[in-house]
Amino acid sequence: MRILAIGIVSTLVFGLNVLAAQDIVDAFLSNSGSTLISYRALRTLEASTRGGRMRATLTAVTSWNLESGFQYSILEEMGSTIIRNKVLRAALEAERQISRDGTTKYAAINADNYDFAPAGEAEAGVARIDIHPKRKDTMLMEGHLFVAMDGAELLHVEGTLVKRPSFWTRRVDVVRRYARIYGVRVPIEMRSTADVLIAGTSTFTMSYDYEMINGESIGASPTTVSDDSTRTPADMDSEEATGTVPTDR
Repeated sequence: MRILAIGIVSTLVFGLNVLAAQDIVDAFLSNSGSTLISYRALRTLEASTRGGRMRATLTAVTSWNLESGFQYSILEEMGSTIIRNKVLRAALEAERQISRDGTTKYAAINADNYDFAPAGEAEAGVARIDIHPKRKDTMLMEGHLFVAMDGAELLHVEGTLVKRPSFWTRRVDVVRRYARIYGVRVPIEMRSTADVLIAGTSTFTMSYDYEMINGESIGASPTTVSDDSTRTPADMDSEEATGTVPTDR
């Protein structure tokens, strides 16, 4: 009888824990917060490869709104020309193209793109939710969400891309951190580590310093964005050759 009673109690407790965990998932999916309609942010991008022997950094003002889409203006860059062109500028240009094509929705962390499974408490006050992509896509990852126990706040995401971005890249591990500013959930940092054939381990980091969200200014006075996304690769190569890469706009 005592064993039976323990079994019944254990089952009840386990059932309550599962229910509570599922409530966290449901709360996360229903608590996206205010809709993002515009932002402006200073971004710092850094990348390295070949054991750190090749590296580069780039600082840009970026903006997005419903009318104009994503724009960027490079303020400063230094380091390897190859990494600046093939990684840092390429990352901004890829984001501009995704914004233009309207495919950002395919990367969203929602029920259209992922299945969610509660995975318990990661640490005090933080719950872990496993995410499984519903299709193979270079914008989706197999991994975990880390959210506040009430499910309202997404803290960070970590995982591995389920589809390699190129033949040369064997694996890409990603960590993204989020914050809520003026009621809007926004990314504040992204880090990735890639295992690349020949080049070895390559790292990429992008951090966001927001100046404005949905028309509300944050901190320092706004910086004007002149759209570098309209510059052609030939323009960029000419600037490098002549040493006239813009440092202020």
